[in-house]
Amino acid sequence: MKRTWWKEAVVYQVYWRSFYDTDGDGIGDLQGVIEKLDYIKELGVDVIWLNPCYDSPDVDNGYDIRDYYSIMEKAGTFALWQQLLAEVHKRGMKLIMDLVVNHTSDEHSWFVESRSSKSNPKRDYYIWKDAKAGAPPNNWRSYFTPSAWEYDETTDAYYFHSFAVEQPDLNWENPNVRKEIYQMMRFWLDQGIDGFRLDAIALLAKPNGFPDAENPDDIRYLTNNPGIHKFLREMNEEVLCHYDILTVGEAAFVTPKEGLLYVGEDRDELHTIFHFEICDEMPKWDMLRFKEIQQRWYQGLWGKGWNSQFLNNHDHTRQVSRYGNDREYRIESAKLLATMIHTLPGTPYIYQGEEIGMTAVYFPSIEEYKDIAVKNKYTEEVAKGGSPKEVLETLRPLARDNSRTPMQWDDSGNAGFTKGEPWIQVNPNYTEINVEKDLADSNSVLAFYKQLIQLRKQHPVMVYGEYQDVSDGDLHIYAYARTWEDVCWLIVLNHSDCDRSFSVPKEYRNPDKLLLANYPETSFANPLDTILLRPHEARIYAFQQNAGK
Repeated sequence: MKRTWWKEAVVYQVYWRSFYDTDGDGIGDLQGVIEKLDYIKELGVDVIWLNPCYDSPDVDNGYDIRDYYSIMEKAGTFALWQQLLAEVHKRGMKLIMDLVVNHTSDEHSWFVESRSSKSNPKRDYYIWKDAKAGAPPNNWRSYFTPSAWEYDETTDAYYFHSFAVEQPDLNWENPNVRKEIYQMMRFWLDQGIDGFRLDAIALLAKPNGFPDAENPDDIRYLTNNPGIHKFLREMNEEVLCHYDILTVGEAAFVTPKEGLLYVGEDRDELHTIFHFEICDEMPKWDMLRFKEIQQRWYQGLWGKGWNSQFLNNHDHTRQVSRYGNDREYRIESAKLLATMIHTLPGTPYIYQGEEIGMTAVYFPSIEEYKDIAVKNKYTEEVAKGGSPKEVLETLRPLARDNSRTPMQWDDSGNAGFTKGEPWIQVNPNYTEINVEKDLADSNSVLAFYKQLIQLRKQHPVMVYGEYQDVSDGDLHIYAYARTWEDVCWLIVLNHSDCDRSFSVPKEYRNPDKLLLANYPETSFANPLDTILLRPHEARIYAFQQNAGK
């Protein structure tokens, strides 16, 4: 297998508006990221993924870009961004930028021109269609709204938007659009950044002819369409292959077979992708389903392409609340999930706050939510006759704001995030869950993350080791081996609130040491036979010689 720096990296996602505020306006900023770089460095990560900070009206928290070449005023200045990049590199870390090229803001100069007249040279930079029998061109819905089409009176036509009305999709069939995008990408790479996280990248190609969907609510038709790989290969040839960088694409609704088309090492497109068979399609923990997903993606990509491992980000509820137990076993559960993500095949991603076991927050009214997706969905469902209370109850568990509350630095006012009024409410449990408290505790979630990351740096088996599930159909125990050269690890996880026993396969009964455990003072036994595991217990056993051979 080809060895590369980005396969060996651990990535830390910084959602800067909720990270650290230095000017008292209640919104995190780039200066705040700079001031916390030593904290990120001490965690041990290699790469920082920075959410969009380009100039934007901020309808969708920066994913509606008005000017690709400028920095949003809320975040800082271009000079400050340059300072951030320099400070990241000075600490031996890398910076990848979140880039949105499926759509822009409706305030982008291209769209302002495009909507001004049908004869404007930039008209075809976006997707425009005439009405169909006095109605939108087809029955497609968008991610955020009941229709993917918005009527524009100026030219008596509809424009297409996969997300919010204020986020018109670019027309990637237009070579001038692609030329503009590639030029912009080179601009940022020439600044010295180390790669891109490419937002909604699987949506660039649209279905031929824009036909009505049989089931418009199943929006799979928006993504992974013929032509997408032509665009990505061209992007790679024109831009990406000329730089030593990491590229990760956001690609919903892809199977391992389709995923390999994006990341195959012989295809010259992207390095790795985020697939969402877990975060989008597994609403709550399902052990058998999770094992099956891991197995399929391992078989589909191993030795041919690279996977990403994550259970939450800025779009998904915090992992310890959604997939673990954020109450009586919050600490143990957070450590177990971390063990799993960092020892499964692929690059592990840490979303800010995950490393201290931050939890989801549930606001009592829709007015307190900031997320345009949940607010639009609430309005849509209530308009259909749904009870406002019941609609909110249904939407609340998976609302994106669950992961967007401010980083909890200490137990002072507003969790030490800001001296002003925070742009979104702080989770009330910040007095118990915060960085300062974890730093003072050698058994904290934060201390455990540091141990895991150091193990990855020291042991190639954690990166390049082959994977084998040895727990079969167990509903609560997840046990798997990673083997590389003459080294083998056995990872055993009890993902439940009860004591569970696991009968160790005979070929894994003679470990050399217990490398890491998430309960303090866990005893080491050799030989292993039947292991009794406490609730949400995680263990990593190491073998000097390859077990199972």
